[in-house]
Amino acid sequence: MRKKQVAPTQELPQTAWAVLGLLSFPGERTGYELKKWADASLRFFYWSPAISQIYAELRRLEALGYARSERSGPEEPRTKRRYAITDGGRAALAQWAAAEAVESGPPVLKHGVLLRVWLGHLAAPDRLRALVAEHIEGTRDRLREVREARGQASGVGEWVFPELALRWSERQHLAELELAEALLADLDELTVRAPGDGS
Repeated sequence: MRKKQVAPTQELPQTAWAVLGLLSFPGERTGYELKKWADASLRFFYWSPAISQIYAELRRLEALGYARSERSGPEEPRTKRRYAITDGGRAALAQWAAAEAVESGPPVLKHGVLLRVWLGHLAAPDRLRALVAEHIEGTRDRLREVREARGQASGVGEWVFPELALRWSERQHLAELELAEALLADLDELTVRAPGDGS
């Protein structure tokens, strides 16, 4: 029995396309392996779905005929289900990726540290500085992770475009680092001239 097909750009959420995109690279993968790969790539420039979301989308994609799965045989100590993209799934994904309509407006930025700085009139200056300093260290850690991911993708033919996305993410993290360091300098300047300074 043929499984129903849907109009790709209208009926599926972004997460479904992200999961199908992970399946579009060579090989079959378990949901757990897809989660690990999302954590090592997608999260640097989009986001990494929770493992529960990945499995929910895999079930949806399989029901639509965009993905297929097979259970491992008795040779493996634990039964695993491996997923792969179908020809129909690849065609739908290609149609979605080539669609003219992309999310309107700028990318959504939810910067928790900056929200707290915006509410700085309710916080102690030292606490704000500590928050920004922690953010700088966290950004440096994420930058190292991006560079490690780029190193793994570099030189692998089928990962040339993921490597371009990771290169963009590296630049974005460098920019975030520069912005955070400038913000810390701004807070330092405020702290220096705030007491009794009416200017």
